[in-house]
Amino acid sequence: MKAIVWHGIGDIRLDDVPEPTVQDSHDAIVQITRSAICGTDLHFVRGTVAPMREGEILGHEGVGVVAAVGDQVRGFRPGDRVLVNSSVSCGACRYCRQGRTAQCDVANTNGPDAGTAFFGGPVSTGPIDGLQAEYVRVPWSENSMHLLPDNVSDDQAILLTDMWPTGWFGAERAGVRPGDIVAVLGAGGVGQFAAASAYKMGAGRVIVVDHHRSRLETARGQDAETVNFDTEDPVEAIMDLTNGIGADAVIDCVGQDSERPRTGPAAITGADAAAFDAEARRIAPDSPPDGFGPDHQWKPGDAPSLAARWSVDAVAKYGRLSIMGVYSPREFVYPIGQAMNKNLTIRMGNCDHHRVTPQLIDMVAAGQFDPTRFITQREPLHSAIDAYRTFDLREDGWLKVEISDPSS
Repeated sequence: MKAIVWHGIGDIRLDDVPEPTVQDSHDAIVQITRSAICGTDLHFVRGTVAPMREGEILGHEGVGVVAAVGDQVRGFRPGDRVLVNSSVSCGACRYCRQGRTAQCDVANTNGPDAGTAFFGGPVSTGPIDGLQAEYVRVPWSENSMHLLPDNVSDDQAILLTDMWPTGWFGAERAGVRPGDIVAVLGAGGVGQFAAASAYKMGAGRVIVVDHHRSRLETARGQDAETVNFDTEDPVEAIMDLTNGIGADAVIDCVGQDSERPRTGPAAITGADAAAFDAEARRIAPDSPPDGFGPDHQWKPGDAPSLAARWSVDAVAKYGRLSIMGVYSPREFVYPIGQAMNKNLTIRMGNCDHHRVTPQLIDMVAAGQFDPTRFITQREPLHSAIDAYRTFDLREDGWLKVEISDPSS
């Protein structure tokens, strides 16, 4: 079968690989009908989250049809249409019983202290072959998949595998309350869903910060106020918009691949630029700082802690910070003293997909929200490497890439 395979930093390929088989009695084999490219996938290709296992299949978003199940799988059978969670969980350990499925004690083969197990990730997460393939093996399938109702399409469901659950989880972690002013840093897929989720939870205003024109336009399309950090200082803008108080809650949907402003009052120069350069080299020591080739393909973020600093600066005293953007264990820079002096509450982590997703499926099935507005490209599997390259360069209009009908 065909699959997108990681071979090294800056090196991914569409390979022929063996079809997966049932290896454990809790496994399911799923024929994928929809997958997608996520910004998290780019971290692995850029080398900002490592180490990876050479030959690993990428991708953690998948929708498909069950082809086979292990002897202990009781809730699914061949022919069922399913959504595959981005993270894997057993459903029986103490954390799964509490709904904290991202910290399942069993699913990560590195042991109970290793943290989240998810598809297509680094060695520390399992590793487990990902979902950008024609067929996939789903470990602990009873607690790592959801049946899909007939009135939820594959296009809708692919955004319920990770993008919207993570955005929702980010708003949850931020403790969004009715009337809150919420700032969202990053207008990529998760940022868009964090803004939508904040409104669903009763936010009075949502302010979205980014510098990509099309992404800011999309945010405005859901009634968010927008700030372009290449033309104005985002912290000053948020303060101006909140009468000098700051946002009640900030959701960081950027993480360590932050891009530094090149123009405007927030531009990074001098000693600050040198400090960010050193920080970036420490996080991605094996990656070319400027990426590959004249287009700077697979370039790591050049201001790793910038979104974290802006978050602390822009939130009100006694405010709440939620961190959904990916930070590597190599990232040590955080304005902890300033956060302490403001009495901030900071919450972060990987989404508890299996707990969060069912309510979102119900919202889509009831016609309360159509997530497909955020899909901007649909590509077959055989064109996915080119789509990866364009998505990595953040070209205008590229927000969310669906890999449709991978078997074509």
